[in-house]
Amino acid sequence: MPEHTENHDRPGLSRRGFLAASGAVGALAAAGMGSAAPAAASPSTAGPLIAAASSAQAASTSAVSAKKWSPDLPSPRFTFAVMPDTQYMFDGASIDPKPLRASLHYLLSEQKRQNIVFLAHLGDLTQNGAAAEMAASGAEFAVLDKAGAAYSVLAGNHDIDSSTDDQRGQTAYLDVFGPSRFSGSDSFVDSSPDGYNTAHRFTAAGREWLVLALDWRTSSGGLAWAHSVLAAHPESPVILTSHTLVDSAADGSAAFDEYGQGLWDSFIASHDQIFLTLNGHYWGPGRTTAVNAAGHTVDLHLTNYQNRYYGGAAMIRLYHFDMERNVIDVETLSPFLIDGGLKTPNELAEQETSLSGDIDRFTVQIDFTERFSAFAPVAARPARSAQSMLVSGTTAYWRFDGQPNGATVSGSTRVADLSGNGNDLIVAGRPGAVAGALLWSDTHHPDQPGAGSLALTGGRPGGDYLKTVDQAPLNSNQFLRGYTVEAFLFLPATFDGSANGFCALLSQSSSAGEAGKAHSSSGDPQEPSVTLSLSGDRELQWCVYPASQDGSLTNWGHELPLAAWWHVAIVNNGKHTTMFVDGCPVARNPSTTNNGLAVVGQPWLLGGYNYGGKLDQVFVGNIGDVRLAERALDPSEFMIA
Repeated sequence: MPEHTENHDRPGLSRRGFLAASGAVGALAAAGMGSAAPAAASPSTAGPLIAAASSAQAASTSAVSAKKWSPDLPSPRFTFAVMPDTQYMFDGASIDPKPLRASLHYLLSEQKRQNIVFLAHLGDLTQNGAAAEMAASGAEFAVLDKAGAAYSVLAGNHDIDSSTDDQRGQTAYLDVFGPSRFSGSDSFVDSSPDGYNTAHRFTAAGREWLVLALDWRTSSGGLAWAHSVLAAHPESPVILTSHTLVDSAADGSAAFDEYGQGLWDSFIASHDQIFLTLNGHYWGPGRTTAVNAAGHTVDLHLTNYQNRYYGGAAMIRLYHFDMERNVIDVETLSPFLIDGGLKTPNELAEQETSLSGDIDRFTVQIDFTERFSAFAPVAARPARSAQSMLVSGTTAYWRFDGQPNGATVSGSTRVADLSGNGNDLIVAGRPGAVAGALLWSDTHHPDQPGAGSLALTGGRPGGDYLKTVDQAPLNSNQFLRGYTVEAFLFLPATFDGSANGFCALLSQSSSAGEAGKAHSSSGDPQEPSVTLSLSGDRELQWCVYPASQDGSLTNWGHELPLAAWWHVAIVNNGKHTTMFVDGCPVARNPSTTNNGLAVVGQPWLLGGYNYGGKLDQVFVGNIGDVRLAERALDPSEFMIA
């Protein structure tokens, strides 16, 4: 960092932060990470120093040599690690590699548990760019090379002559961290001809991601090279790293510096693939966003802790991506200080081991599908044939595709049971049903086999529904050998729990009393003998009267967000019943042994709910494919699989 940018007393900078709960950090001491304070060295003793550093590095490397880099490539959850300015660990005679070593070993130790896929260093590896400093730093990174880790580095202004751009020629930085260091790595993509700008890749969440590591000052030629890299990988999301781009204010906000504004205008803004930029250099972390030429938001983050105790102690920032939750959870920690790397505890170290301020620990909300749609749209899952859905034991299968979107379902409609078992559905023809109470829709769950659904819009006042024909074999099937009931559903934003609560996706028209149940134990003889409903709190409820007992048995789901599609599966293996929502088991699955369903030959209702022999509720929302099987299906056999 140049003199004019240093800020030794930035007001409002929090000393508090967050440490991820992890037992792995404690293991660092066993790997030799907790040794005492550094020994002084001078440029004249560079040879012995480098030899000693290499020896120490080799010894510590052996402790983690078995830990090979092996990310879980398909997982929707992964971690991208960031390390800012470590220059004060490598400053002339004051070389202490142990903090850096601790952080690198932490990443290897935690790689599998946190699914760490990449480490990006943000520059200023050293204070003076001297050969001895650079060699000592490079010796520590050898542990990542040996493990086959994916990582990038870039030159900060302290690593080279800050008055030059990437055409400066050979330097100690290039000798140690040039392209030749990465050329054998599967994650290395390319470097600019000068060697100071590099591109790297990693695979996570089943797709390729790029890291573009740009020099302290990238020339027009360097940017032309960067353009070509992105052109060669047009569908890859890009994280751009640069030593400087935005500077921070005391409140944790950030704004472009002069160089950063130029880089934004000339390069970043025109490349929609770049969704996140990371830089160090300035003291005090900060973040902001900017809108690119495509109208999309780019997150711009500054990370640097060198002004804090022990030169920042090689703090690392972990970006935990969760592609299913559409978030990046960010935390900051120093494995060296956490694990007592100074051996003797001291107050300043204690203040640095837990950073919990909102500039150090925060969550970034990103709808990844939408953000990447312009350059890497997610292809819709194609419809699957009805025949392919007829798993062994299928007793009924209904789907609602192939109809004009928004058209009214006529009263004469007959929805065929695609299993071929004759369990067809007909319109109930409810007296007083409003016009358009049943509509065909082409909306559907993204993993639904059929590309359509039935929209039920009338609700309790004037809704209509479907029911099985009187002669359907399903009406008298007690499923004594087990069962699986699956359905796709959509809850509109207008769903009102007070008005629409306890409406059913699927239910029996017979009551518990008619089925000979609920007379001597728990239950209500007036309610359906079988119902898959939604409570007033939008909790899925499978309330049934098993053939094996007099009282009811209920599986409960959790509150479902509105304006979203869901898949529910109820599985009974002949002894126990489990509810799954989107393939995940819910908490309130009773352990009660039960078998079969109490039915007495009356129709099943799709979207209707009877109470006391009369229609009480009609579902409001969309119902997609529905399938029943007379055996317990494994989740790998569900329609969403």
